[in-house]
Amino acid sequence: MPFTPAAAPSSTGQPQPPPDAVVDLATFFDVSLDLLVIRDLEGRIVRVSASWASTLGYQPQELVGLAILTLVHPDDLPGTLDSVTEVETRRPGDPVLGHVNRYRHKDGGYVTLEWRAQKFGDRIYAVARDVTAKAAAERALLEAKAAAEAANRAKSDFLANMSHEIRTPLNGVIGVIDALARTPLSPQQAEMVELVRSSGVTLERLVTDILDVSRIESGRMTLEVRPFDLDDALIPTIAPLRGLAEEKGLIFRIERAESACGVFNGDVVRIRQILGNLLSNAVKFTAQGQVSAHIDLLDRGDDAALLTLEVRDTGIGFGADHAAQLFQRFSQADASITRRFGGAGLGLSICHALTEMMGGRIEAESALGEGSRFRVELPLTRIPVPAPFETAGGEEAASDLSPSRARPRVLLAEDHPINQRVVQLILGDSVELTLVENGEQAAAVFAAERFDLVLMDMQMPAMDGLSATRALREIEAADPARPRAPVIMLSANAMAEHQEQAAQAGADLHLAKPVTAEALTGAVRKALTLGGRAA
Repeated sequence: MPFTPAAAPSSTGQPQPPPDAVVDLATFFDVSLDLLVIRDLEGRIVRVSASWASTLGYQPQELVGLAILTLVHPDDLPGTLDSVTEVETRRPGDPVLGHVNRYRHKDGGYVTLEWRAQKFGDRIYAVARDVTAKAAAERALLEAKAAAEAANRAKSDFLANMSHEIRTPLNGVIGVIDALARTPLSPQQAEMVELVRSSGVTLERLVTDILDVSRIESGRMTLEVRPFDLDDALIPTIAPLRGLAEEKGLIFRIERAESACGVFNGDVVRIRQILGNLLSNAVKFTAQGQVSAHIDLLDRGDDAALLTLEVRDTGIGFGADHAAQLFQRFSQADASITRRFGGAGLGLSICHALTEMMGGRIEAESALGEGSRFRVELPLTRIPVPAPFETAGGEEAASDLSPSRARPRVLLAEDHPINQRVVQLILGDSVELTLVENGEQAAAVFAAERFDLVLMDMQMPAMDGLSATRALREIEAADPARPRAPVIMLSANAMAEHQEQAAQAGADLHLAKPVTAEALTGAVRKALTLGGRAA
């Protein structure tokens, strides 16, 4: 039914042409690509545009008088009714709200439409646009995002699992070599042991870097902020790299401003990691000349300070065209560098991510063949009055456990024979060691005997180390007269959440594999001190 009002007769009795407004409206209804519709307050269609035929398959005359909501997809009807109420009760000056729903095509399918409507008198004037393709694209984007997030989680879990699987045998390699190095060796044997040890350390660092990338990408990387003394914090990082530089015949210089001292709050482990990566790269990529580090500190008032670490070298350098990708993961300035020097291209990416996490910034400048300069700025908070604090990682000076007093009784729960032997070789006769192969056995032996210390592997068959540690604490709680035995969790799971899980289960210390003689003896000494037993 065409919407054309009857022409008014003239004084001569002849019909007059319709007003211009009516002609304009009819023209718009004929040419509009969007769907135009006028309905009454009962919801029946008064007029639709010609575009309904091309979009939904209905000829305009088929729809006049039809209740428009009969075309709405049943699942979309509740939301559509809410939109109808909003349109019919909208006050003057209120914004025109949109609504998206699905309308039935004449062929039985559905088309997604986006609506705008306004009430005028006893009519509702509405316009709709076909957004089926847009809605499908948005759904595909959401599905792709969900799939990408799932894939990223799966990748992170895979990397964490692979890190665990690699660390377990690597613990045997490094631990045994470390123990072997402490025995009398000929010069040739000592050289071979050192080559194996060096290779093991390189492999362990690669595994750690991959695990750090996994943490960063999954958002699981967290900072452990605690007090540290800047005088002592960076020495463990600098000393080994000085030796590597001198072996290559390089001049190795450390310059520290007088102001760069004091006690601060920060993640000293990550600060060491940044400086260590930069110095390691500088030594690796420098064949002759020198490597230098400058450490400075700027007081900003109110206990705020800015730590500056600047590393320079006279190495191979890189061109300006490679600077943009320098901090990207798995990226090398030149692909041939990987073949010449090794490495996975993760170190600078990790430095960049850690620096940003700490609220700092990192920059680099270089000239090809002339060397490079890396500068890191990290905000820190000064602690005016030094307070007691632990060194990062709870490390202590490593030496043999003294057997001058009665040997401490140590329970080792470890299912891997090689890892059992590693602990035996490292601790030797300094402790009285009892071996069990899973958590159930550990709980049973612990209930029957008294121990000064428990070394607990986190992943074991029958009962894992976390469950076993909780069982040990329950045994102690049931006997108030029984002294508390310190527990060291030994784990190839080195992520922060694993350390937290160990602490929540009742462990006193967490020691990540691969375990070196220095780390294990230091942890045992510390744990025995916590338990009131001198080693």
